[in-house]
Formats: sequence, structure tokens, C-alpha cells
Amino acid sequence: MKGHAIKYSAAEMTWLEANRLLVISEYHAAFCRAFDRPDVAPKHLHARRKRKGWKTGRTGQFAKGQPAPNKGIPCPPGKGGRHPNARRTQFSKGQEPHNTKFLGHERLNKDGYVEISVDETNPNTGYARRYVHKHVHLWTQQNGPVPKGHALKCLDGNKLNTDPSNWELVPRAVLLRLNGGPRNRHVAYDSAPDELKPAILAVARLDHSVRREGRSK
Repeated sequence: MKGHAIKYSAAEMTWLEANRLLVISEYHAAFCRAFDRPDVAPKHLHARRKRKGWKTGRTGQFAKGQPAPNKGIPCPPGKGGRHPNARRTQFSKGQEPHNTKFLGHERLNKDGYVEISVDETNPNTGYARRYVHKHVHLWTQQNGPVPKGHALKCLDGNKLNTDPSNWELVPRAVLLRLNGGPRNRHVAYDSAPDELKPAILAVARLDHSVRREGRSK
């Protein structure tokens, strides 16, 4: 009956405490043989052991350095990883996944820039390819690395136009002067008419140079 307390004699309790380190299946089987208690299930002995605070020393976790019990034991044919259904989805050594994006694959990132897969080791994953901004990649091939403290500014406002001629090297401080906004006395470069863009960029460069020279005095 649910909620009915199971009684144990003093002799049974002495036996239970003395054999508390047994695995629960062996613990239950040995107890039933010793005392003929068909009314007691493994869960009852497990609960009793917990209530009494009898520790078994087992946590259910692998200890550091402990080898796995199946280490070096291969699965028999037709079982586990050697089952035909499992083998159909396993990779062979050196095999690429079906959705691998190979060298030269392009994608659009969340900021609207085109990225391209290049033959460079990814510093974060160690993979043989990684994605870089396409406009930076093409500009660098033609002009060399982007100097520290500088960035490339899209001249026509179309980030999808990755031709190196559409990107101009500017100090990063100049980018702030091209953003515009209510607190900026400069007109936003990207939203300005095409005929005004060269003048806006020239003024931003001049303003940056004047401020830099003023700080150096």
C-alpha cells in the first residue's frame, strides 16, 4: 500500500548497515536471501540507505584518470558504432561534411558586409580555412595590410561593392566624423547625395588633421 512504512528488525538493520557498500542490485538480492523479504524492493533499500546517511563511496562519476570500463573493447559487428545504420552516417578520415563551405565561398554577415572563405588557419578553431571581410581581403591583396589605427571606408555607400577602388583607407577617427547624427556637425556620409560624398570625406580628413596637429603642440 502506498505510504505504508516498511518495518525492519534489529537483525535486519544490523545486516543492512554492515553490507551498505554493496551495489544496490546485489544488496537487495543478498538481503532477500538472508531474511526472506519479498515485500522489499531495491528502491526501498536504496531509500533506507539514504535516510540513514550510509555512504557507499560511489558518486556515479568517473574519477580523474579512471579508465572507461569499455576502453579498448571494440563493438561487436552489428552493434553500436559498427551497426550498418550507424556506419552509413559516419565520416571517413579526412572526409568533409556535405554542407562544408569550401574555399572562396561567400556569405553576408549581420552588419551587411560580404565575407569570403580564405586559405588561412582560423586562430580560434585551428581549422584550415576562415572567413574574412571580402573588401579587406581584396584591398589587402592590391595594397598590402591595413595599417594599425586605420580602416577602409566604402566610397559609394554600397557594402556589397567589394572592388578595391570602392574602398579608401582612412584613420579610424575620421570614421566618427563621417557618421553624422544630431550631435555631430558633419553630414552623415552614407546618407548624403553622391555628389557631396567627396567633399564630406575631404572635410572630415582636414578636420582630423587640424585636431591632431593641435594636440601635438
